[in-house]
Amino acid sequence: MAKNATLNFVDNPDAPEIFSSGATEFFVSNGNITVTFESVRADHSQSPGPVYRTVVSRIVMPAAAAQGLAVGLFDFLEKQGFDFKKA
Repeated sequence: MAKNATLNFVDNPDAPEIFSSGATEFFVSNGNITVTFESVRADHSQSPGPVYRTVVSRIVMPAAAAQGLAVGLFDFLEKQGFDFKKA
């Protein structure tokens, strides 16, 4: 690929969406960052059902891409009015 080649973006409206109530684990291996996401759930086979945390997905990205995600997410949240200085 040419050094300054432009890559087109192709949207996929059928891509899966996953809800996560938190990012629970971070791991580095061979220059890749793995982030494990969890969700809080209840076992409704009992009453009252016990609540537990379960892994719902993982994402693995090259370190540079993970850094871009972190910076981009932080910038987006600030633009939406989140004030991290008060946190």
